[in-house]
Amino acid sequence: MAMAYRLRAGDTGPVQQSPVTCGSACLTVARMLVDPVFASWVRTGEPHLPGSPHGADEQERFAAYERVVMRRTNGIFDARHRPHLPWPRALGTPPWGARRELELGASRQGTRYDVATLRPLTRAALREAFDRLVDVVADGEPGLLYIGDGRLPRHVVLVLPGDGDRRLDVYDPGSGRVDHLRRDSVVERRVALSGWQVPWFAVQPTGHRRVTVTALKPGLTAARMTSRA
Repeated sequence: MAMAYRLRAGDTGPVQQSPVTCGSACLTVARMLVDPVFASWVRTGEPHLPGSPHGADEQERFAAYERVVMRRTNGIFDARHRPHLPWPRALGTPPWGARRELELGASRQGTRYDVATLRPLTRAALREAFDRLVDVVADGEPGLLYIGDGRLPRHVVLVLPGDGDRRLDVYDPGSGRVDHLRRDSVVERRVALSGWQVPWFAVQPTGHRRVTVTALKPGLTAARMTSRA
């Protein structure tokens, strides 16, 4: 049986393999956290399931799957081959593409996500948004945080599933490091991850789930199939 993959503050995870795949790296790690078989393939090459991209070692396999994820999040079709708004790959991962990828394979089956806009919020509203993010990942689901400067979002980090301590552990694909993210850092817009300070968006669980009607499709690039409860 494949071992569960876990990351906590102080750990080091994979590093993004291109300047524009921070979001893809986060989504790949998110799937590793909820899918032990997939995590085993990334780390060891086994088992080799249908649809898995080629990679001679862990770094190559991680990079190969980053590219698979970006094709889905930025392309015309999502992981269930449904049309959605495309986005230039040179601009990174769009929040709507990340949301669909989380729902269709990078979180537990049936988890629903939404995109919360953080940039225009007051300090009081940012405090509430942070507390909400802590609450919704406490059930064991990952989220994403888009950060940047005062003008644009520039980077994506992975908010790891909570463990009940009311703190956020955040994986930064730019360095691979996992650190605590404090509420005051978000409220004061000094996040300081990969040089970026300002929170822009959170892609986070809604707290609602869908009823799963079929299992994960065969292969590493497939999506989970769900219907609304």
